[in-house]
Amino acid sequence: MVKYVIRRLIQALFIVLIVSMVVFMLIRLLPGDPIQMVVNQRIMADAQADPEMYDRLLQEHGLDKPIPIQFINWLGRVLSGDFGRSILANYIIGEAIQTRLTVTITLGITAFVISCALGMLLGIISAIRRGKFVDTLVTFLANVGITSPTFLTAIVLIYFIGYRLELLPLYGYTLPWVDIGTNIRTSILPVFVIALGPLASTCRQTRSSVLEVLNQDHVRTAWSKGLMEKRIIFKHVLKNAMMPVITLQGSMMQLIFGGSAVVETIFVIPGMGQMMVNAMLSNDYPVIQAVAMIMTFVVVLSNLLVDILYGWIDPRIQYE
Repeated sequence: MVKYVIRRLIQALFIVLIVSMVVFMLIRLLPGDPIQMVVNQRIMADAQADPEMYDRLLQEHGLDKPIPIQFINWLGRVLSGDFGRSILANYIIGEAIQTRLTVTITLGITAFVISCALGMLLGIISAIRRGKFVDTLVTFLANVGITSPTFLTAIVLIYFIGYRLELLPLYGYTLPWVDIGTNIRTSILPVFVIALGPLASTCRQTRSSVLEVLNQDHVRTAWSKGLMEKRIIFKHVLKNAMMPVITLQGSMMQLIFGGSAVVETIFVIPGMGQMMVNAMLSNDYPVIQAVAMIMTFVVVLSNLLVDILYGWIDPRIQYE
């Protein structure tokens, strides 16, 4: 197991390196020049032009060198813990990431736990009561949840629950250790929006997996022996049905953290997603590179955790 984890961590670092390299190259192909934007802002503020300002800023941010050299220099600084400074806002990126990553991870983990637990529970209930009213209702709601666009769900909830009914805040977010009451109020809408799609997908996958196991010979034998329903479900069904569901959770984790940009932008939440959107709109190269690297590492690490869970769920799996 230890060798497997070490090997996967090395693979994860390699993936993060490749993604960072690709992002580094591609963002420089986007239209727009962040240095020129800074120059224009300073000219408008000072009402005077400095002919040498552009070249000076270009050299200050290391953008005057060839792109491969820029990447090597940037990677060297990152390995020493320095993500640099924002070109336009001139803030220290590492300090901003510490705060914003905490917000994104707190929201993401909350949404993941809710979607995983509630999705599995509803899927199990739906499978056990197949053909009944509860099965029809859960299946219908799951289909609605999967097909509902995230941005549309967020806007509808903000309008009706936040604006019309004034039950919850329209925007913003407070960390739980700052004010737990405000945290709950500001978390309900964004967490619901983030968790809706993964919850619906988990529910459908759990239902399908449980139904498949329920039709197997060993489960029918258990029923014929007159064993209690709870014993059959927990001992003979769930453990055999969870493998496809656990596999799905890796993709759901990617969806939750990868899709944080939409939710954080709509609800004005100061997280990594909003940071990425703002950086993309202004072509702030160092910020885009740093956020892409961090988010890639989070997603790859979540996949590793899912793989480790396989061995716990099914002891037959051996890691070599």
